[in-house]
Amino acid sequence: MPEHARPRPVARVSEHRPRGLRAMILGAAMVAIATAPAAAEDGPGLIVAHGISTFSELKYPADFPHLAYVNPDAPRGGEISLWSMGGFDSMHPYTTAGRAGALSSVFFESLLEATADTVGESYCLICETLEYPEDRSFVIFNMRPEVRFSDGTPLTAHDVVFSYEILLEKGLPDFRFVLAQQVEGAEALDDHRVKFTFREGWPTRDLPALVGGLPIFSERFYRENDRDFERSSMDPLMGSGPYVLERAVAGRSIAYRRNPDYWGWDLPIMQGRSNFDRIRIEYFADYDAAFEAFKGGAYHVRTEARALLWATGYDFPALQRGHVRRVDLPDGNLASGQSFIFNLRRPQFQDIRVREAIGLMFNFEWSNEALFNGLYARIHSFWENSELAADGLPGPEELAILEPLRPLLRPEVFTEPAVMAPSSGSRQLDRGNLRRASALLDEAGWDVGSDGLRRNANGDVLRIEFLNDNTGFDRIIEPFVSNLRRLGVDAFMTRVDPAQMTNRERSYDFDMITDQIRMSLLPGSSIKQYFGSDTADVSTFNKMGLRSEAVDRLLDIVLAAQSNEELLHATRALDRVLRSYRFWVPQWFKDTHWVAYFDMYGYPDELPPFALGLVDFWWFDAERAEALRAAGAIR
Repeated sequence: MPEHARPRPVARVSEHRPRGLRAMILGAAMVAIATAPAAAEDGPGLIVAHGISTFSELKYPADFPHLAYVNPDAPRGGEISLWSMGGFDSMHPYTTAGRAGALSSVFFESLLEATADTVGESYCLICETLEYPEDRSFVIFNMRPEVRFSDGTPLTAHDVVFSYEILLEKGLPDFRFVLAQQVEGAEALDDHRVKFTFREGWPTRDLPALVGGLPIFSERFYRENDRDFERSSMDPLMGSGPYVLERAVAGRSIAYRRNPDYWGWDLPIMQGRSNFDRIRIEYFADYDAAFEAFKGGAYHVRTEARALLWATGYDFPALQRGHVRRVDLPDGNLASGQSFIFNLRRPQFQDIRVREAIGLMFNFEWSNEALFNGLYARIHSFWENSELAADGLPGPEELAILEPLRPLLRPEVFTEPAVMAPSSGSRQLDRGNLRRASALLDEAGWDVGSDGLRRNANGDVLRIEFLNDNTGFDRIIEPFVSNLRRLGVDAFMTRVDPAQMTNRERSYDFDMITDQIRMSLLPGSSIKQYFGSDTADVSTFNKMGLRSEAVDRLLDIVLAAQSNEELLHATRALDRVLRSYRFWVPQWFKDTHWVAYFDMYGYPDELPPFALGLVDFWWFDAERAEALRAAGAIR
């Protein structure tokens, strides 16, 4: 398992074009001319615009020629080849069945599109304009009549309604649970106008962008091919995006082909984007094998996730000869929230003192120096690397939010600084932390027996299984396990294959796993999928099974915030409370992308803060590729 990021280290569609079920509103506003939406002439009180923003005015005016961070003159053509770990057995990413292939949502577009340089802004893609009242109780999307699915058939408002209804009926359980609470319904007003009405009592701040970001599927294709949305399939559903599937060999490789007949090539929002004729992804079961394959030219762009390899491994001949470039590129995103996660459904983790004791035994400082060449920083907050992270004691604005919840919260939320991940010394086993952890377990009633193992009053051994699906993470888990055993915990690691990992995660059959708790700079309804009590036993995101009345009420406060200032203090209060539960042992992050590539690709001089954009706005340089081919560096 790569040490920096557990999920497959391949460029994801969500990196560059947030859409679909997991779409999050990304970014931070950059200096630019802002424009406000205009009042509609044909509807009293309605606003008609080319986009929508949560709080601020839109960065891009209605007549913008292209996004600020792309090269509008980028050449189109060539291939980009990437890598991924593990395997896949499905090209349907919107169901819990099967393991979806990388980039398998690339076929689908949405009414609105977020950008990689703004916070909380979405712009028309399939729609021409949208209209909504000031209270955002509903939204009408006026669609482009020229939009076509990849088979040339029209995309209409009826497809939009069908897509919403199939997601509501058969989509990911946690998503459809929240969606049903938010949206009253969708209706096609005619072939090219669709209206979403939102439920009373739910904050509507983000809802037009939410429904505008849903993926759109062809109803005709779905019904004519007798598809079942809840079943995995190697045959993707029909979408309208610029790429179609060329081939997919389960567990081995995927290739996507750019559609020359794509309907939207001339749109301003598409200029300088989707430049490659072909996107190829090669799968590897072993991390080291994947690196050796890159060195040999089996694929040509590598996002590195292993610090030791980045620091010491990039000295092979192709790099020495200048055929491969190795670059650190800025990353302005939030930290991923990568952490060891407790399964709170397990009885041994019910006592917070147990969770705190276990967290004390992970030595980040030693791991960072001994294993990662000192290249990482520690995660402390769910909103690490942003101003949304709680810090120190709560200020007056936070206290005003937290005070009504005092009976539901631990006293230290009010009296102590926000919980920070524990620090350790330079030795693998920090004896000070060992003493603190021992005292906590003693207090919690887990006494050391004659065999050195801790048991409770019922004689149950304190046992913890670390579930792991990749050899690359062994060297990180094993020292943690060793430290825990010194504490008297019967800790051990179980290696499983990716399919087993997926099945056990989805059935919550684990003690501890490594996963990412990904937040947004503009927290939206996805926070209920991660932390809401109602989704604790159905969510693919709330893996820890958190149930907290206080957190539920804070989630509602965050979603109801009506200004950036309100959102800032509400999110800090939520972050402070979440950290007080200690249901995670936070790991590490970095604020750069580590990228190596054969020198035949180009990218803008200034990248947007929230996307690397490998398959979005990078491009292929045919002359440099021919020079590499002539030198024998590539075939």
